[in-house]
Amino acid sequence: MRRWLPELLALPLLPWLYAQGKRTRRITPRLPEADGAREGLCTPAGVGNTVPIVLIAIGESPVAGVGVERQEQAITAQFAQELAIALKRPVQWRAFGKNGATVADANRDVLPQLAQFAAPQTQELRIVLIAFGVNDSTAFHSSSRYRRDLEVLACTLQQQLTPALLLISGAPPLHLFPALPQPLRHVLGMKAAALSRAAQQLATELPQAIYVPVRRDARERSLMAHDGYHPSADGARLWAQQLAQATIAGLDALP
Repeated sequence: MRRWLPELLALPLLPWLYAQGKRTRRITPRLPEADGAREGLCTPAGVGNTVPIVLIAIGESPVAGVGVERQEQAITAQFAQELAIALKRPVQWRAFGKNGATVADANRDVLPQLAQFAAPQTQELRIVLIAFGVNDSTAFHSSSRYRRDLEVLACTLQQQLTPALLLISGAPPLHLFPALPQPLRHVLGMKAAALSRAAQQLATELPQAIYVPVRRDARERSLMAHDGYHPSADGARLWAQQLAQATIAGLDALP
């Protein structure tokens, strides 16, 4: 019953929610994807010629850099920077993000782009981040569909990229998005939470995978871009710190 609660709540409100969603799409500013290359190298001060850790992120608009001006401010680069400082090793990062993408879109459009990275270099430590949830929530995809699509993506990435650690992010906290009016915000927040539970369950069943929730108590307006819908540079930094902490713990727990 819990997994269907957002649908049960939305059903009697459907005309109202549809009107709110249509109006929100019309009045919310459309931000571009960030400028700059979607790859880079973060080298902490004082570190010599060390084999870099490789970080690959696959996700929706935050991974594409929507909400910030430059790719260095987006989640993948900031995650790499936090990891480089914490682990005292260079981190080579690549971002494969698509604005408006669902997990199914990534399976169709992004996975073919990763074939060139299938064979890891000698002694290369790879970390892979999967970060989706907003567009699957707004499309009201079922938890079972989301888990199924996510499992295809996660298993394919593990087979192709052989990461030492796979991070599956929870859905962002839509119940905190200023751009969304009530009750649409509440309903979509419940939907995002349901999809996050599906992602968490999947992560427990996959080898060398961990689930990392997105903070649901971060209410400062400065953490959001001016559209009220995407993370700002400060929001991406907070998320990156959380991902880095989870990664370090995950790596320490590996056999």
